[in-house]
Amino acid sequence: MGYSKNELIALQKFYTNQLLHSTVPFWFPRSYDKEHGGFLLMRDADGSLLDDDKAVWIQGRATWLLATLYNTVEQRQEWLDGAKLGYDFLNKHCFDSDGQMFFHVTKDGHPIRKRRYYFSETFYVIAAAAYAQASGDAQAAENARRVFGECIAYATGEKKLQPKFTSTRPSKGIGVPMIMTNTAQQLRETIGDDRCDAWIATWINDIEKYFVKHDIRCVMEQVAPDGSILDHIDGRTLNPGHAIEGAWFILHEAKQHNNDPRLIKLGCQMIDYMWDRGWDKEHGGILYFRDVYNKPVQEYWQDMKFWWPQNETIIATLLAYLMTGEEKYAEMHKKIHEYAYSHFHDKKNGEWFGYLHRDGTVAQTAKGNLFKGPFHLPRQEWYCMQILAEHLNK
Repeated sequence: MGYSKNELIALQKFYTNQLLHSTVPFWFPRSYDKEHGGFLLMRDADGSLLDDDKAVWIQGRATWLLATLYNTVEQRQEWLDGAKLGYDFLNKHCFDSDGQMFFHVTKDGHPIRKRRYYFSETFYVIAAAAYAQASGDAQAAENARRVFGECIAYATGEKKLQPKFTSTRPSKGIGVPMIMTNTAQQLRETIGDDRCDAWIATWINDIEKYFVKHDIRCVMEQVAPDGSILDHIDGRTLNPGHAIEGAWFILHEAKQHNNDPRLIKLGCQMIDYMWDRGWDKEHGGILYFRDVYNKPVQEYWQDMKFWWPQNETIIATLLAYLMTGEEKYAEMHKKIHEYAYSHFHDKKNGEWFGYLHRDGTVAQTAKGNLFKGPFHLPRQEWYCMQILAEHLNK
């Protein structure tokens, strides 16, 4: 069965309450670094600090979150001031002399490490754009658009990342068109940029052309340059939650184009394929990795349940249901919602544990590290809250 109107109202209230009374209060204000700027986000279950280093991409994500809450939920001065802490820290400490961003810095902003991809830059773009909308800071808007241009140059190969990385087995990954689609969507919906629509269409076409395999009902994580499957361990490895995240980016784009039926069909097919591949029929939840031909997966965490694939699947299945009215997506959403909030949510301290064993027991208690912070969960609760409110007010 689908959702009744009263059930949708209850869901909207639930996500709003979780966001504002469990998730956001776990992180803020305790994570504001008033001494050095930015945020101290590497935290244990009770909020105690595990490490005072700073992951640059998560500094950008947290800045985006606070500015977005200010823009769309309530104009709390604390959120705007917090977003400024993050935005200023990013500008002051997180760019190398070559224009690339660091991945990992000390609490006072000294560089520790760079990575060979430009995800730090994409999260800077959405952070600066959201902050520009919240604050009216024209320089922040200019910076967001400038760095977005740099990301386009990296994505197209016009500019090369350093340190240089080459392989004798060339491939392309779905991560680039996915992250660039969402970056462009956020930029367009905050401060606007005339480049966004055309590039989003290009990146979605790339996803459909190269990564979606209708004949075997699958979305590949990486492929050969011509889109063929690389029949090696890395090439065969699927990440169902990641592909499902890409699916809701495409559904979101369909909404911006009067519920474009082609994009709705594509997004829903991607959800269908990767739900079938990723849902754990024995224990529930989305598995981390699968092999396209059901062969053994190399990574030891392949059958664990990480927090973020559950978040992305909650968004995707709810959005698919609201856009299509198909009951199967309501059923999927009920399953993933009930699984995630009964296993990941820390009812004592708020927020979610990040890492579960396959059977749903907590593998370790950290809620913040170089990869987990205030993004996937609060974005999920915020986005679901927004689309439900929009649907109910029609």
